[in-house]
Amino acid sequence: MTSNQSPKTSVDLTSEDKDIHWQQDMSYGSYLQLDALLKCQKPLSGKHDEMLFIIIHQASELWMKLCIHELGAAMQHLKDDDLGPVFKMLSRVARVQANMQQSWEILSTLTPADYAAFRDDLGQSSGFQSFQYREIEYRLGNKNAKMAEAHKAVPERYGHLQDVLDQPSFYDLCLQLLARRGFDIPADKLERKWREPYVASKEVEDAWLAIYKDTQKYWDLYELAEKLVDLEHHFHQWRFAHMKTVERIIGYKRGTGGTAGVSYLVKALDLRFFPELWTARTRM
Repeated sequence: MTSNQSPKTSVDLTSEDKDIHWQQDMSYGSYLQLDALLKCQKPLSGKHDEMLFIIIHQASELWMKLCIHELGAAMQHLKDDDLGPVFKMLSRVARVQANMQQSWEILSTLTPADYAAFRDDLGQSSGFQSFQYREIEYRLGNKNAKMAEAHKAVPERYGHLQDVLDQPSFYDLCLQLLARRGFDIPADKLERKWREPYVASKEVEDAWLAIYKDTQKYWDLYELAEKLVDLEHHFHQWRFAHMKTVERIIGYKRGTGGTAGVSYLVKALDLRFFPELWTARTRM
């Protein structure tokens, strides 16, 4: 570039670009249904920062939809003893969780004053009412049937959550796999009322410990164990980021919808989906 030439501020279309047919039966916008998607953000307060609040939560629900999609497929592959796809799907869910964690970083730009300006317009709506989040927790093993009551007013969603409660969780299927591989898993862990919360077992811990002590012999089960730990690790990071963001914005006020807010989120940090995978580490 000579001294009298101005830098380019745009890229010119090539002759090949000009031949592109922009009026198509299937375009980028129509494939993604962008017209409908971009009409879903409807702030109620007229306040500038409410748009951020809506988009963060809508995007999170889309990511959770993907998590449910991946977990459902992974559970079927697990039943079929086909672990290769399971590893890929669990890795994807963990990375989605990491991405969702970053969303709290964006939401934390919302100051207490910003949020207070439109909080009353939210009415009794609350993230506690996310039926997709509840399904993820149920599928991973946090079977707290009382949590489904928040969805009783919508029979279709409530019925679906009841169905998920009555099915084995991902961890239940893992224990069934260990039993098929010859590990001594207690009978009451293999057949039980699936809607009841899982209770940790020393025999299950022993099984995971044996896998970790001979990784060459049990390589695929060892890989499965580490994928589960990775998934739960990212899930806990997401919960922690959620809790700290709420604390930063509203302190220890009660949440919308009457929830306990930060106090509830702190308690949730103690929940474990795959408890023996964590306690076995102390014995290694």
